[in-house]
Amino acid sequence: AAFISIQAFPALLDLPQDLELSMISCGSRHTAAITRGGELYTWGWGKYGQLGHGDNTSSDQARRVEHLVAKGLRAEDVVCGPWTTYVRVLE
Repeated sequence: AAFISIQAFPALLDLPQDLELSMISCGSRHTAAITRGGELYTWGWGKYGQLGHGDNTSSDQARRVEHLVAKGLRAEDVVCGPWTTYVRVLE
């Protein structure tokens, strides 16, 4: 099993391509962020599929949720629960 760093304090994160974030939300063990362009990035513990990548993989690196891109959806709002992620999108 992959080791995932879970920290109880803020940590510096390198985002791909120097993205600018417009919103961020933290769950108990995962984080989701929306860019100014409406892309959703998630990282952390993914055991219950809460990262939105179609699997249960965990990641210490921010990964873009490709499903939204493939469907032509723009993320507008995100709220992380303990083991869930809720996203409001626009077509």
